[in-house]
Amino acid sequence: MPFLGQDWRSPGWSWIKTEDGWKRIEFYGNELRDNNNGIDLEELCDENKENLFTGNVCEVVAKKRKKDFYNNNTKSQFFYQEKWIYVQKESTRERHGYCTLGEAFNRLDFSSATQDIQRFTYVAKLLQLIARSQLPSLSGAAQKNYFNVLEKIVRKVLEDHHNPRLIKELLQDLSSTLCILTRGMGKSVLVGNINIWVCRLETILNWQQQLNNLQIPKQLSNGMTLRDLPLDMQNNILYKFSDACDIINLGQATPTLHMLSEGRHLWKKLCQFHFAEKQFCRHLILSERGHVDWKVMYFTLQKYYPKREQYGDTLHFCRHCSILFWKDSGHPCTANDPDNCLVPVSPQHFIDLFKF
Repeated sequence: MPFLGQDWRSPGWSWIKTEDGWKRIEFYGNELRDNNNGIDLEELCDENKENLFTGNVCEVVAKKRKKDFYNNNTKSQFFYQEKWIYVQKESTRERHGYCTLGEAFNRLDFSSATQDIQRFTYVAKLLQLIARSQLPSLSGAAQKNYFNVLEKIVRKVLEDHHNPRLIKELLQDLSSTLCILTRGMGKSVLVGNINIWVCRLETILNWQQQLNNLQIPKQLSNGMTLRDLPLDMQNNILYKFSDACDIINLGQATPTLHMLSEGRHLWKKLCQFHFAEKQFCRHLILSERGHVDWKVMYFTLQKYYPKREQYGDTLHFCRHCSILFWKDSGHPCTANDPDNCLVPVSPQHFIDLFKF
């Protein structure tokens, strides 16, 4: 069988079987094809527009303008048939090259994951970690996909008011990184024109302003509210929270919730959930009565140790196949017991997989 590909060293094209036979997978959206009709070669080569190129030179210039038009006026989404990626860190006889962070970001369909409420926090945290340290390591296509996913996240927050505090932190870290890269370190570390990055920074500042002006409408309901619940049920609701800021904000709703949110046992459980017992002994803080002040201890411990992360759904890594994937989409595993080979991947672990 002849080798099909643009280069004998490349892995070849990807094909899919249809009713009409085998067809090659296109990696760009249909909108590129639609915009293709908006550019006329003859119009670009019109003499009335002071275009002095003729013949083959005119055709080359027109193709370049057409390519620039695609890059600047379309938001292409990479389409892949598989929603998993093989994590390869070194070359072997069967496989040459290695997998990069940008390639994994394009292949794992984070754009659709933003619409899933269980994956929303996971994707937002991953974008935040990339913004802090890994943004220059992404390829141009991955950076473009990164900002497309970020735009979807911001729009979702503005529409349904879900978790705006997390997105504000993400945009703050991203704007700080871009300021350092564009002003302090120079444009040599960035892929693309420096003016594009300046426009992206202005867009981020605009998003921050929109989130700061976000007003969550008050829910008007004649039914039972939170304050109508028994005291034990309100207390149980507070014990379900794993974020200290959420507990404090809920405590500001009513005087009863404020009293419950200051409970010593509540903050003790929160400290035990996020930190180990050995860490308590190093930072014991006692109150005037000689008791441990668990609330102050929590905010002290989070300065020194990372908090425990909790997500509704995460990526999984198969130790048998070395494949990274979303659990609901699955992957082609050859192990006898695939479930025992799966390891949940945190956002930080995801980035560490591609550090060589």
